[in-house]
Amino acid sequence: MSGEGTCVMADPQVAGGVLVTGSAGFIGSHLLGHLAAGGRRVTGVDRRDPAVADHGARVRQVVGDLRSIPLAPLLEGVSTVVHLAAIPGVRPSWREFDDYVECNLLVTRRLLEACHAAGVARLVIASSSSVYGEVAGLPMAESRTPAPASPYAVTKLAAEQLALAYARRPGSRLSTVALRFFTVYGPGQRPDMLIHRLITAALTGSEIAIYGDGGARRDFIYVDDVVRAVSRAMDAPVDSGTFNLGTGRNVSVGELISLVSTLAGSAPQVVHQDRKAGDVGFTLADVSRTADSLGFRATTDLAEGLRRSIEARRRQLAEIGA
Repeated sequence: MSGEGTCVMADPQVAGGVLVTGSAGFIGSHLLGHLAAGGRRVTGVDRRDPAVADHGARVRQVVGDLRSIPLAPLLEGVSTVVHLAAIPGVRPSWREFDDYVECNLLVTRRLLEACHAAGVARLVIASSSSVYGEVAGLPMAESRTPAPASPYAVTKLAAEQLALAYARRPGSRLSTVALRFFTVYGPGQRPDMLIHRLITAALTGSEIAIYGDGGARRDFIYVDDVVRAVSRAMDAPVDSGTFNLGTGRNVSVGELISLVSTLAGSAPQVVHQDRKAGDVGFTLADVSRTADSLGFRATTDLAEGLRRSIEARRRQLAEIGA
């Protein structure tokens, strides 16, 4: 579904504008700063108030719900859309599937229709490693048949494939790069995510629930690497396709707990609970296609990313007197 194309890498100084959906989120807020620093004209849209530092005159932030906000005005002068907006999380998706379908799939279709009408050239859409489902200890290659193990994963797979279908639509100018994010972490991460919870518990000496026995293995990728990859995908001279966004390395949850404890100088109080439906036991990205086609490899090792995350969380806790 991917391969070398004939288009030329765009110059970010002369390329058209960029629309980033989900711009107030963890990855979106980091991406806006990166694009602004690189001289791109960016519009960010999110239904939440961004409440972030001013990124300068090149960044416009719009508060609006993608289910209803007029999209044509947001796409004026835009050549590239980065679609990050979605409802995340495996466990709630079993109970709230209708919301996941509406926000992860139907909103994506609405955006794709608007992109088609506006003649947008490139869509970068955030997919997920969860589309692979449970695997038997082997790297997850894009050629593997997806087997999603949760309703959330089903909606992410459907959205990515819908975006690729729009790229194949007769008369479409759109090319779609679907990035299958593995486990992204870093400063500003959602508070329900494992590394944020683990760091907070270690720094405060509080209790943390770990689902399973600690043997589950994850491919963790630092947010700065993700932002670089998304930026590369915006202009990369490739045809439409899917690409893994991980490091090609993984660690067990038990190893992660030990590393965070060492770096933080204190250990959390771990309480083990039963593994939840939809949680997979193993993720590991095959990054060869991403390296060959997008020219990207992650460069931040886990220890360094955790150090930065711990220091950022330590500062936050000090500010609130925790």
